[in-house]
Amino acid sequence: MARKDAIFLLCLIAIAAILAQMQASTTTLPVSGLHKQGRVQYGVSEGTLGPQECAPRCGYRCSKTSFKKPCMFFCQKCCARCLCVPPGTYGNKQVCPCYNNWKTKRGGPKCP
Repeated sequence: MARKDAIFLLCLIAIAAILAQMQASTTTLPVSGLHKQGRVQYGVSEGTLGPQECAPRCGYRCSKTSFKKPCMFFCQKCCARCLCVPPGTYGNKQVCPCYNNWKTKRGGPKCP
């Protein structure tokens, strides 16, 4: 019985070590716009975001609007194309030219 307990304890320690290593290698970027590993948090230069990073960035970008569903739809569409989301909840589009210059058929801004 003591042998099974020792094996179980070693397995728990190994799992804890693996989880700690995974957590250390996975970094979450703060919403403050600070630099992380030499890259700007919001993907300020074109194409610096990965497609999986669009939803959280657009969630923050659209957090203060009363039209969340359309904002999220168009923000994610723009992010998927440009791989960039401007910092903040409004404005600052000049830091993402693709995001800023994509227009609707009527000439209005497509990206929130």
